[in-house]
Amino acid sequence: MAETVGKLKRGALAHYLDSTFGGEAPNWSIIGADVEDMSIELNPNLETKTNILDETAVDDNGYEPSTEVDTYYANPNDGEFYEKLKDIAMNRQTGEACRTTILEVLIDKTAAPFDAWTEDVIIKPQSYGGATGGVRIPYSITFCGNRKQGTVTITDRVPVFTETAAE
Repeated sequence: MAETVGKLKRGALAHYLDSTFGGEAPNWSIIGADVEDMSIELNPNLETKTNILDETAVDDNGYEPSTEVDTYYANPNDGEFYEKLKDIAMNRQTGEACRTTILEVLIDKTAAPFDAWTEDVIIKPQSYGGATGGVRIPYSITFCGNRKQGTVTITDRVPVFTETAAE
């Protein structure tokens, strides 16, 4: 087993979006510049029922994960990701035009490969504009399924995901 790193700092959980939005090979764009707080809300979907005998049953219908990136500042230096987010917001794109893939990496060991997951997501800008600090385009990420587990190696800040083979 790989040596662990102790109490994890927030930077040990990295999130990347595929800025090609469905291209042949992903181009991972890290989420984090100007972001001070971001959590994946799992939104567990539980339904509790009590019958006339006062017996309680709970149906576990899974999760509906999502997150908000509230402090994204429009930055043309972000390349493909900025261009796509601008297109979605300014042209009011919907459906498949908003679908991409997220890569989540947990760096909880001292050496690669690190545990990672990919999943289809929909990116939806919530607004654009903001105060004098810069043009903001806060956006939401809604997870859509097709989750795959694997590992990541990172070279020169570029992650390479390898899906775990099915058993």
